[in-house]
Amino acid sequence: METLFTHIENARRDENAPLAARMRPTTLDGFVGQAQAVGPGSWLRRAIEHDTLSSVILYGPAGTGKTTLARIIANTTHAEFVEVSAVTGTVKDLRREIEAARGRLLSLGRRTILFVDEIHRFNRGQQDALLHAVEDRTVVLVGATTENPYFEVNSALISRSRVVELQPLDDDSIRELLRRALADERGLAGAFELEPEAEDEIVTLAGGDGRAALTSLELASQMVDEKDDGSPARVTREHVLEANPRRGLAYDKSGDMHYDIISAFIKSMRGSDPDAALYWLARMLDAGEDPKFIARRIMICASEDIGNADPQALLVAHAAFRATEVIGMPECRINLAQAATYLALAPKSNAAEAGIDAALEEVRRGPRREVPNHLRDRHRPGSDEYGPYLYPHNYPSGWVEQRYLPEGLERGCFYHPSGRGWEAWREEAIGRDRAEAQE
Repeated sequence: METLFTHIENARRDENAPLAARMRPTTLDGFVGQAQAVGPGSWLRRAIEHDTLSSVILYGPAGTGKTTLARIIANTTHAEFVEVSAVTGTVKDLRREIEAARGRLLSLGRRTILFVDEIHRFNRGQQDALLHAVEDRTVVLVGATTENPYFEVNSALISRSRVVELQPLDDDSIRELLRRALADERGLAGAFELEPEAEDEIVTLAGGDGRAALTSLELASQMVDEKDDGSPARVTREHVLEANPRRGLAYDKSGDMHYDIISAFIKSMRGSDPDAALYWLARMLDAGEDPKFIARRIMICASEDIGNADPQALLVAHAAFRATEVIGMPECRINLAQAATYLALAPKSNAAEAGIDAALEEVRRGPRREVPNHLRDRHRPGSDEYGPYLYPHNYPSGWVEQRYLPEGLERGCFYHPSGRGWEAWREEAIGRDRAEAQE
């Protein structure tokens, strides 16, 4: 039950709360961005507005509105809204809340919405403790996570919930948040105005993170002396940079961002774009990624995507790996950059990878094929009857027509040269040598 003292305590708490917390909307009308997830006509919006929410997992990067949506649900629902911390909560805590929810449902007919922020931090045992309660609707689960729930959340729990993915906020949404915060009485209440260059800088620094944008604005405003005449103090780009001396883009070395960026890096080298390869390399290095991990991926790319179109690529990649081991950061960034740009510029062929995969498929699924007699080892009794082996070096071109594949397989069944670089040149040269040998 709220009292006068409750209101006083809430007011004092709000006064000392960060700007991002003070500006958190309490209704869907005040929610900014995420039209695809919670816009008009969306499942989540209808479920919140009609108070018919079923279990849902909100998935997206930091600062995209997951916790805000949970608070909006708490403010609009007629159900009991309870929260359990995934950082400090235990199985005992979960069971206590589930028992309380069961009691409310049986005695009062009142539903319970259970909010678990950072649900991926719950171990399997804690997640399992939720299963039956979610399945029989004892609780409606609202989970929030920055990690891919299909990897980090129990599959049985996923199957009982709907996953709603939130995207990084676009620039217009970030600007809307900033302008609201400048004007709103809960925010900076018109005491400051933001120069266009300062706004642009905050938008860039935020990288789609609404909370980060509001934090940058709050810190920058603290660098400005408020005017005695009551007119708005101007927040400049210099104030923003002073408050944020170093930009830190989101990157989690064990999460989705890690895999997304290394994937973009590899695909940029494969796609022959040295600028993109350098950009993604810089993103990883700046975030503190292990340079040996990057070097290993470069070595794989050298064979997987370039192969014999440029055999030097593997040597360059190996040299970069060794340099990374011996030199370390920050100097090995140059070695990695050299290797990445070399691979991006090199002619491409996936013939080696495609060839070995096709051969493995044949070995695993095809019939057993015997070694041709003339290729078998000669150090055994009866080997004189195997038939003659033709020694290629005894022939002028170093090649002689002879079957090397087992019966049932023909030349060209696995290896298909790309027609680029050294690989193409060698295929052409081999063809000439074979034609000459047969004349």
